[in-house]
Amino acid sequence: MPGGRSCLLAAKRYRDAGHRMFHRDSGYLEGRRVRESRVNRAVASRSTFGRQAIAGQWAHAEFAALARLYAAGVPVPYPAQILDTELLLEFIGSADGTAAPRLAETRPGPAELAALWDQLVQALVALARDGLAHGDLSAYNLLVHDGRLVMIDLPQVVDVIANPRGAWYLTRDAENISRWFTARGLSGVRPEPADLPGLLRREAML
Repeated sequence: MPGGRSCLLAAKRYRDAGHRMFHRDSGYLEGRRVRESRVNRAVASRSTFGRQAIAGQWAHAEFAALARLYAAGVPVPYPAQILDTELLLEFIGSADGTAAPRLAETRPGPAELAALWDQLVQALVALARDGLAHGDLSAYNLLVHDGRLVMIDLPQVVDVIANPRGAWYLTRDAENISRWFTARGLSGVRPEPADLPGLLRREAML
């Protein structure tokens, strides 16, 4: 860990055929073509080698995104190591191994809800300014640990400029997570949930 800090680690492994994202990955993979035409053909055909290549693409895309975002101060787990299709990441939770709950599993009161919203907006603005969208954002890939919001599950991170549907992914992320906060009574905040999609598009200069 930076600064010599130690922590528990969590392993995340991508399997070439079973990962749920592999069945709906074509939109996310736009803009991620590699230089080797053989690999591109295999990926397009979804051959055995192609599925293995996709698994590697997902793993390396997530590791690279985490490293980039962690360095920028975005609240994501620290990426410790990658080996083939397995990542070792900072474990988000208590020292006894109890994992932090997903946002969807929490029942925050009005003040905590507003604080979490503020953290979320700051994180999403930082992504948008860096030309990125989470790509699959929901209350299930945000963790809450000691009042701190942490973003996880970033293999499908989208370059909103290189990907032809970048603006669509950015807007979908904002609308999905805004609905969750609105349904739990979020009010009196700036920006309001309805304003988040437009804010992120402006920050990304789309």
